[in-house]
Amino acid sequence: MSEKPFDIKHRCYQFSKEVIQFISTANYDRIYFSIFDQLLRSATSIGANVVEGKSGSSLKDFKNFYTIALKSSNETKYWLCLIRDTISMEKDKIKDLINEADELSKIIASIIINLQK
Repeated sequence: MSEKPFDIKHRCYQFSKEVIQFISTANYDRIYFSIFDQLLRSATSIGANVVEGKSGSSLKDFKNFYTIALKSSNETKYWLCLIRDTISMEKDKIKDLINEADELSKIIASIIINLQK
């Protein structure tokens, strides 16, 4: 991934685009379809929940949506690791995506923790 946006919602959006592009160029057997479908759903859910949280009507809404975004980010890492370990494909690209999902998890978790202070 190239230069990363500072704003979390833009960074999540960029990550979603990267995952979509990765999936669109991947060649895999039908048995793996549901794994890639789950990856697509969880990766795009991160940004969607961040955007929802930012437009929430209360601090509780904000925190709830960010908590869901964190869970989606962790789920995304799971699917990427499963793909990495079961399918022969671009290991460097998968590694980059796993690293970005991990960074997003850390940023979102930090935001949630700071809300509790």
